[in-house]
Amino acid sequence: MMKKKVQWFWTWVLGSVVLRLILLFFPKNLNLSSRPEVSTPLTSLRRLAEGYWLKQSSLSPYAGSMYHGSPLLLTLLGPLTVRRIEGQPDHLLCSLVFVIADVVSAMLICAAGEKLKVAYISSLQSLGLHNLTENSEFLPSGDFAALVYLWNPFTIVACVGLSTSAIENLMVVLSLYGACSRKQLITFGLAPLAAFGWVMATHLSLYPAILIIPVILLLGYGPDAPPRKLFCQRKNLEGGNSIPSDSCSEEEAKNQLKVANVFSWRPVVLFLFWALLWSSYVLVLCGIYVQQYGGLQELFKRTYGFILTIQDLSPNIGVLWYFFAEVFDFFRNFFLIVFHGNILLMIAPLALRLNHRPCFLAFVYIVISSMLKSYPSVGDSALYLGLLGLFAYELKDMQFSFFLFSGYIGVSLLSPVMHNLWIWRGTGNANFYFATAIAYVCLQIILVVESVSAMLNHDRKLTKLYTAKLQNIKS
Repeated sequence: MMKKKVQWFWTWVLGSVVLRLILLFFPKNLNLSSRPEVSTPLTSLRRLAEGYWLKQSSLSPYAGSMYHGSPLLLTLLGPLTVRRIEGQPDHLLCSLVFVIADVVSAMLICAAGEKLKVAYISSLQSLGLHNLTENSEFLPSGDFAALVYLWNPFTIVACVGLSTSAIENLMVVLSLYGACSRKQLITFGLAPLAAFGWVMATHLSLYPAILIIPVILLLGYGPDAPPRKLFCQRKNLEGGNSIPSDSCSEEEAKNQLKVANVFSWRPVVLFLFWALLWSSYVLVLCGIYVQQYGGLQELFKRTYGFILTIQDLSPNIGVLWYFFAEVFDFFRNFFLIVFHGNILLMIAPLALRLNHRPCFLAFVYIVISSMLKSYPSVGDSALYLGLLGLFAYELKDMQFSFFLFSGYIGVSLLSPVMHNLWIWRGTGNANFYFATAIAYVCLQIILVVESVSAMLNHDRKLTKLYTAKLQNIKS
C-alpha cells in the first residue's frame, strides 16, 4: 500500500515537471513574462537581463532604473540570459533553473510536512488523546502540500513566465525546513541551512525578515503542537500521580512533557550565529560586486530603498501602485509609514497568540506580507497556498473554503481581461484593473481571518476534549 502511495506521488511530481517543460516550448512562453501579475520590477527576468547587459558594458547594473534585484542573483542568472541554444526558446536555461527550484521547494515542503505530522501526533499521544489519532485519518499533509505547490496554476505561471519568485520561495521554504528539523539542529545539523535560507530570502526581497520570529519559535519550542497549557495541566496532575499512563508510551510522553514548555536557547543561539555569519558573507560579496558602482550604500538605495519607497507605479496585482499614483506628494511619506507599519503592527499580537504553532504563524506572516508588499506577484500566492496544505487536517472545518476557491479563480480570469480592456483596447480605465486587485486583496484578508479562526477553533476543540478526559479521570 505504501509503495503504491509513493509511486502515485512521484507520478504527479513528474507530471508537473512535464507540464512545465511543455509550456516552456510554447511560442514565446504564452507571453507570460510580460504580464504584470507575473513579473514585477523585482522579479522580472527581462530586467535582470538588462542589468547584466549593463554590467557587461562596464556600466552600473542599477543605471537606468531597470534592475533593482540582488547582485548575487545577477551573478547566478545573468550569464544564462545571454546564452542561446539554436532552435530552442530564449532563456531556456533560466527556465530550467526555475523548474528545478520549484521541484526542490516542493520536496522541502513535503519533508517539512512529514516532520510536522510526526511531531503533532506525538504531542497528541503524550496528552493521552490516543483516540483522536486513531479514529481520525490524518492526511499525508506533506505530500498534499507539495502537490498543491507544484500543480498550483500560480506556481506554474510564475515558472513559465520567467519570474525569479521561484528562487525567493525556495529560500523561504529552505529556512522553514531547516527550522522544523529541531532534533538535527541540536547536533549542529541544519542550523546553517535554516540561517542561510532566512538570510538569502531577506536579501532577495526584504519582507521575509519578519519570518525570524516563527523560525526562532520553531527552533526554541519545536514544531507545531497543541496549546502548551494542556501539557502544563498534565504535568501537574502526573506530579500528583492522578493520571495512569500506558506503559508503551510512558517514556515518550514524559519526554514530550519535558520539552513542551521549555524554550531551548541552544539551537536559537546557533541559528543567530550562522545568520550573522551568512549576512556578513553576503554583504562582503555584494560589496565586492558593486565596489566601483557606489558601494553598499548605492546598493541599499537601489534595492531596499526601491522597495520601501515604492518608486515604480506600474500596475500589478497589489493596491499600492494605484493609491500612490493618486495620493498627493505631501502625504506620500506618511502613507508609506502607514502601509509598511501595518505589517510590523501585526507581528507581535499574532506571535503571542500563535506561539505554539510557529509554522502556521510563518504561513500567516507570508500571507500578510503578500497583501501589503510593494510589488506583489502570483509567485507570492503560490508559496502561501502551498504552505496552506501543511495544515489540511487542522483547517478541515475552515469556513468559506468554496468561496475562496471560486474567488481566486475569478480574479485569475478577470485580471488579464481588465488589463486588456484598459491598456490595449482602450475601452476601460485603471479602475477596471484596480477592482480586480482590491478583490484579490480582500480574498487574502478572508483567507487569513478564516484560517486563523479555524486553527484557534481546532485548539479549543483539543482543549475541550482534554478537559473532558481529565474530568472523567477525576470522577
